[in-house]
Amino acid sequence: MSLESVRQFFAERAPEIAIIELEESTATVDLAARAHQVEPGQIAKTLSLKVKDRVVLIVTRGDARLDNRKLKQALGAKARMLNGEEVVSWTGHPVGGVCPFGLEHPLSVYCDVSLRDYQEVLPAAGAIHSAVRIAPEYMASLTDAEWVDVCQQPE
Repeated sequence: MSLESVRQFFAERAPEIAIIELEESTATVDLAARAHQVEPGQIAKTLSLKVKDRVVLIVTRGDARLDNRKLKQALGAKARMLNGEEVVSWTGHPVGGVCPFGLEHPLSVYCDVSLRDYQEVLPAAGAIHSAVRIAPEYMASLTDAEWVDVCQQPE
C-alpha cells in the first residue's frame, strides 16, 4: 500500500517523476547507493523523529549523521528516533522505504542543507526496493519542507 500512496502522490503533484523499482533491496544507504550506482551521499535518507508531542521527518544526505545539538536548536527540543512500529504507524511506509511522499498522516518535513551538495538525490519511494530521482529543491517544494542545518558534515 505504501508504494501505492507514493504513486498517487506523484500522479497528483509531479507526474513527470518516475518511481524506480528494483529487484534488489535498497533498504539501507549502502544497498541503495550500490543498486543505483551513486555515491552514498546522494541517497536521501528520511529519519522519523519524535520531538516533544509531535512526529517530524528529517531528510538528509545518506552519509550524514545528525548533530544532536544542531537538531535541538533547530527543532526547539531534544528528539528521539521512532521505533519500527511507530514509523509504519505514522508514515505508512516500512523501515527502509520511508520517504516524505504519500504519508499516512500529515507530518512536518525538514530537509537538511547537506542535500544541496547534489543536483539530484534518490529518496526511497515507500518500499524497500523503490526510489525516485529528484532535485533536492523540488523535493522540498513538493513536500512543503523547511530547510534546516541539523547534520555533522560527512568526512
